[in-house]
Amino acid sequence: MSYNVVVIGATGAVGGEILKILEERNFPVKELRLGATSRSAGKEVVFRGETYKVLETTPEIFDGMDIALFAGGSASKEFARIAAAKGVTVIDNSSAFRLEPDVPLVVPEVNPEDVKWHKGIIANPNCSTIQMVVALKPLHDYGKIKRVVVSTYQAVSGAGIEAIEELKQQVKAYLNGEEAVPNVFPYPIAFNLIPHIDVFQDMYYTKEEWKMVLETQKIMHDPEIKVTATTVRVPVFRSHSESINIETEIKITREKAIELLKKAPGVKVIDNPEEKLYPMPLYASDQDEVFVGRIREDNTISNGLNLWVVADQLRKGAATNAVQIAELLIKYGCVKQNG
Repeated sequence: MSYNVVVIGATGAVGGEILKILEERNFPVKELRLGATSRSAGKEVVFRGETYKVLETTPEIFDGMDIALFAGGSASKEFARIAAAKGVTVIDNSSAFRLEPDVPLVVPEVNPEDVKWHKGIIANPNCSTIQMVVALKPLHDYGKIKRVVVSTYQAVSGAGIEAIEELKQQVKAYLNGEEAVPNVFPYPIAFNLIPHIDVFQDMYYTKEEWKMVLETQKIMHDPEIKVTATTVRVPVFRSHSESINIETEIKITREKAIELLKKAPGVKVIDNPEEKLYPMPLYASDQDEVFVGRIREDNTISNGLNLWVVADQLRKGAATNAVQIAELLIKYGCVKQNG
């Protein structure tokens, strides 16, 4: 059985990855439509050897479609509910619906069953949250996590294609002795770190930091997990890294943590201090796994662990996770076919 699929935001960084992953995973696409803003309408995109013309996103683009993959951005608020009302199952990469009580927030390795109660829209979590909960899930199941302290080191591609170009231009400018002028970010990002992602909110935490708190609690079905986050933009093109400290009710040794993580779906352990082996963004890019290393017991508390977690935020942190959700919908028979 195959499905009519529309990708909204098809010309952006995440939209391009969605198309790539649909092709890689041989997703059963019957008819494909590509939507974007009026500025990008008319562009041509190749999928499975065929050339498709990008359409301007309008309500009519969803007619007869079964699954809509939204790559994020303002289109979600404008069109996701419209698509769902037409009987299309929406998988949304934006933050618009993540904390809505009637919208499942799904990471397939963590809470796959939640897709079954969708009412037309399923939300893809924040990229940093996705990779963190994939790593934390097996540890939480074994020892029940009480508290998480996380600091992120987030690549510029998390801010879109324009941010990638800005880093390239600023590196060239510095090497040529020229001024690096910021446009996407509030300060130059080349050879710099910016401890500020998204807008500041309650208690001077940023929106990105609150996403990690609230989304983790929702995905893990545990509002008692305490999470505090500091999110930092770093001059890396692709793949986010996270330093994570957890406190558990039951002690988890380094050896036990490695055992649990090696068995966990979607996780790859790279942890050999003697050989200087640990996850790095350069080598996690274009991969779908969540890489975990630097696993060690916290020397300040009885039941604590430190982890270093790296994943490609354009793939597992966005596009791959969305396509995996679509695969789950098919597996559980949760797609209404309109075509």
